[in-house]
Amino acid sequence: MAKYSGLSKDVAHTKRGKTGVVLVNLGTPDAPTASAVRCYLAEFLSDPRVVEIPKLVWMLILHGIILRIRPAKSAALYKQVWTDKGSPLMEITRQQTEKLASYLKDNAGELAGEQDISVEFCMRYGNPSVSETLKQMHSEGVDKMVVLPLYPQYAAPTTGSVFDAIAKELTSWRYLPSLHFINTYHQHPDFIHALVESIKRDFASNGQPQKLVMSYHGMPERNLHLGDPYYCFCMQTTKLVVEQLGLNEDQYIATFQSRFGKAKWLTPYTDATMESLPGQDIKDIAVVCPAFSADCLETLEEIAEENRLIFEEAGGQQYRYIPALNDDELHIKMMANLVKPYL
Repeated sequence: MAKYSGLSKDVAHTKRGKTGVVLVNLGTPDAPTASAVRCYLAEFLSDPRVVEIPKLVWMLILHGIILRIRPAKSAALYKQVWTDKGSPLMEITRQQTEKLASYLKDNAGELAGEQDISVEFCMRYGNPSVSETLKQMHSEGVDKMVVLPLYPQYAAPTTGSVFDAIAKELTSWRYLPSLHFINTYHQHPDFIHALVESIKRDFASNGQPQKLVMSYHGMPERNLHLGDPYYCFCMQTTKLVVEQLGLNEDQYIATFQSRFGKAKWLTPYTDATMESLPGQDIKDIAVVCPAFSADCLETLEEIAEENRLIFEEAGGQQYRYIPALNDDELHIKMMANLVKPYL
């Protein structure tokens, strides 16, 4: 058996020359059930980029404890955000893909001449998988791939892991495509502009709150000390956004959510901040999540519901969540401008 896989002779020697744009997000269970969540979590939490604990020790904890307890609890939360179209993250990513493909087609002359551009999406964990998506695009004649992980701020457990999955797949290919991997866009002008405009729209509709809470996904503090730039990139995004909004130091705070386990994570923690703000006479807040390109369980349940309850039980009065950029027109234009130089 050949060590490297290849296309059939007819396909390999014809139908070539297409450019492919691949959007990649984290992933989602196939259904809001304990069995589907267990399958998803097993893949996600087995990634050494995500959990940096000696493998043997971690596998005992993962399969002996976590995958026996957490799936049912997480499935109940997924049910709260699941829609008729399925997972919000899946549906939003599909809409982003369709709108980006349409935008690139409508602006072909400005962006990429007469190139034949294919736009697809995949998930780092779950379906559609990185492997199957790349294989399908390759079989359709894609020789040049531009990969855009939809994580604005680079982090090894997210963007780094996407690169790992792509590299793992390509190591078995006989004919490799030209490849460009976009690793971060945390301070890209179009990203900052889209984010600022979404916040301005909220302020115009609901009034400016006492404080804007910018809640980023958390990470063990150890990662920062080992050289992961994620925290610094989050602070750079925050600085650029609040400068354009004209906010002073008392009018915003950057926090970190979704911590897991007993290790110290990046601080301040979002939930602890929600509990403390009313005691500081801050009772009117708006929350935005700049690390999430699409609404998902962590924004729709953890931020929009769970942290709202924490804030209100502590005495808060006005709490609102500003949706992720999702398929907003400025967000799609940003994606197009990010991939434009490599088409």
